[in-house]
Amino acid sequence: MDAKLKTAETDAYLDDSVLDASDVEEEDYDEGELDEEVEFDPFEGMSDEELDALADSPLDMAESLGLVAGDTPEGFRSGFVALVGRPNAGKSTLLNACMGTKVAITSPVAQTTRRRMRAVVNRPDFQLVFVDTPGIHKPKDGLGSELNRSALAELGDVDVVALLIDASAPIGRGDEWVASRVRTSRAVKVLVLTKADKVDQPRMMAQIEAARELVDFDDVIVVSSTEGFNVEPFIELVAKYLPEGPRWYPEGMDTDTDDATLAAEFVREKVLLRTREEVPHSVGVVCDSFERTKRLVRVHATIYVEREGQKGILIGKRGEMIKHIGTDARHDLEQLFGRKVFLELDVKVKAAWRDDINEIRRMGYAFEEE
Repeated sequence: MDAKLKTAETDAYLDDSVLDASDVEEEDYDEGELDEEVEFDPFEGMSDEELDALADSPLDMAESLGLVAGDTPEGFRSGFVALVGRPNAGKSTLLNACMGTKVAITSPVAQTTRRRMRAVVNRPDFQLVFVDTPGIHKPKDGLGSELNRSALAELGDVDVVALLIDASAPIGRGDEWVASRVRTSRAVKVLVLTKADKVDQPRMMAQIEAARELVDFDDVIVVSSTEGFNVEPFIELVAKYLPEGPRWYPEGMDTDTDDATLAAEFVREKVLLRTREEVPHSVGVVCDSFERTKRLVRVHATIYVEREGQKGILIGKRGEMIKHIGTDARHDLEQLFGRKVFLELDVKVKAAWRDDINEIRRMGYAFEEE
């Protein structure tokens, strides 16, 4: 039997502010309150000659589709910056610090990031698009191979590659392997030493010297994302290497990740933070349904594991573990969406899904060519 949790119902006694489940179920919804998706073809009605002309000029194509703003000031710079490094180098933590809000999940578990995310930083004179990538590592299964493909693919499509190295950990073969891939990129290369709050100055200087032997970096900066040290200077540093260009994303758009994916990732983060040992790496989360109204967001997500024993750990004694996971995720989602969230969770077993490319693709973790 699949485990199921409706957090608005089971958490009502823990938090007086939570909507009563009966109220949620009986509430009438107007179809007009829900986000409507309208399918359209932006190229409909265009001749082959017009399509060829657009293809020859990507900027004209982007402007014709309304993807760039035409009122950027003279000298405006824009471009893409890939954050790469070994697992747990601090990529997502730095991204959240740059954004000033939580857009990417974090945890002490390796391979927390499984999806490439683009996050947009807007300033009066530039637009910087960060690309947060999965940690580059030696893959042990099909999922690991797909994550590596996703991360390495970004090295050839960005203006700046920021190689993050943990200042508090010795540089090892994993760092050297990542650096060897960074060396082949034609982008500007910036060394970012993270977790500066955990080391003293002599150790930091030694780490910088060791890292400089790996790649011919164009610039170096030391940061502490958790302490906010050098976060804004890091943004300014990479921005100066961006080429002149348009505003690729409209102001007010923080990420290119849809709400359903964000919901699934926030649930997975809470699983990683609440469980240990073999469970985290075997967990995948899919958002089965996402519905937003003016007052409420309804989310149904399924947590997949590979063995019955892992399912038992996630459910916990008398359902305590899954209840905590749901409560933690719901609180974050309410902050993210700015309204009450009714979160329903299932736990299912999907044996060996990490070596099944169809399952990896269904869960949204597969590398997709653009």
